[in-house]
Amino acid sequence: MPRLDVNRPEMEDLQFVLFVTALCTSELPTLNIPEALRREIFDRCWALVHEGPPPTTQQERVLDLRWGTEVTLDALVETIRTMLAEAGITTLIWDHPASEPRLSSSPGAQPLIDRLKEWEPPPPGPKPSNS
Repeated sequence: MPRLDVNRPEMEDLQFVLFVTALCTSELPTLNIPEALRREIFDRCWALVHEGPPPTTQQERVLDLRWGTEVTLDALVETIRTMLAEAGITTLIWDHPASEPRLSSSPGAQPLIDRLKEWEPPPPGPKPSNS
């Protein structure tokens, strides 16, 4: 089963926020976040980056972070981690095979899509130097 350590996710903050909010809106029955908490996480994240109430239709429940700042991103990460910690959740666990995309993605999204298909994060180790 795929799992994600909430405090050490082995991914960049932007990827973490997008991934967790996608899980929260995914309707996966095996995700270990209760449905009410999933909605609350998404709704609070929405309030940090959008004006107005969060959308009610499932297909519109997507965060648009293109115009966010580092401060906004930090607030989103902190909101997610705090809410999960308060619920006693330190690791996200779900059981669902990767599915084929329904829509074409931009070329820049393809590396993330490929990585999610092979979920296991890379083992920790020294980062290559840029020399």
